Amino acid sequence: MSGTVYPWQQGAWQQLQQLRQRMPHAILFHGAAGIGKSDFIEQFAQALLCESARPDGHACGECASCGWFLQQNHPDYRRIRPESMEDEVAGEGEEGEESKKAAKSKTPSKEIKIEQIRSLADFMNISTHRQGLRVVVLYPAEALNMPASNALLKTLEEPPPGTVFLLASNSLDRLLPTILSRCRKFAMPMPSHEEALAWLKEQGVPDADSWLREQGGAPLAAMAQAETGSREELEAFLQYLARPSVEGALRTADKLQKVPLSSLVSWQQRWLYDLFSCKLAGKIRYYPRYQRELAGLAEKIHISRLMAAIKGANDRRATSDHPLSSKLFIEDMLLDYSASCV
Repeated sequence: MSGTVYPWQQGAWQQLQQLRQRMPHAILFHGAAGIGKSDFIEQFAQALLCESARPDGHACGECASCGWFLQQNHPDYRRIRPESMEDEVAGEGEEGEESKKAAKSKTPSKEIKIEQIRSLADFMNISTHRQGLRVVVLYPAEALNMPASNALLKTLEEPPPGTVFLLASNSLDRLLPTILSRCRKFAMPMPSHEEALAWLKEQGVPDADSWLREQGGAPLAAMAQAETGSREELEAFLQYLARPSVEGALRTADKLQKVPLSSLVSWQQRWLYDLFSCKLAGKIRYYPRYQRELAGLAEKIHISRLMAAIKGANDRRATSDHPLSSKLFIEDMLLDYSASCV
């Protein structure tokens, strides 16, 4: 996606150019997951480092700086993200092979750790190679664990001259208020359903409308799910939610214990949103294929129980990345839901 942004980001890109006159030392891009924030900020990072940016603010794609950036070895650029998001472990030769073997022997971390923030010290204390800016991209910001958050905060309090931090977050309420206060916040737009659907169809995504609705209108999330080519796990989960029971909860938990817990919680949150919307207004946003089942549950469930179930799902979202046991987490979630629907 070099030299461009997604169609729904064009307005945001134009708005962002106004900040370049008086560039903040840290910008926090925030918005829903799956709408392309990380691609957007990396495009902006390349543009900031470009030696011959185009009139529209995009990188030229031809200068030495752009060449380094596209080869992922620009000396004035660093990207910080969890190990679980890295395609491969950096390093070559014997040390690189040992690192890869070590990485494969343990589950990649979903957190951004303090060592990753500390590794920026040398990078920020030497002069830039092209007498331009020094750019650090970090996402998702809510993956910062507490020690890493505190280390980053110290850097943001006294940023080195000529250094720009570009952060992205899906959830501002999971960040330290002190980090929020030291960043210029920049809201990223959610595309309209029609705009996102048109883009997915251009990419050749089959059954694009259903995938898009199930991912809450986030086109990149919809495309990623569609590429897996399977709805088996989601269907098993939704079928249980449509017909909850104690026995079904245990069977479903056993079947889905390898599914990322954050995905299961998100699926349930969307189901509960549809249930709430169906009960109050007769409308369904995420799972129109289950309209009959949702309508039946909406007639039976008391509003106070439904609100309690929604609160429970929201609370679980905060702990889904660090469960003591995945199976027990899912069983507890489904049994609570079953009790709410009785």
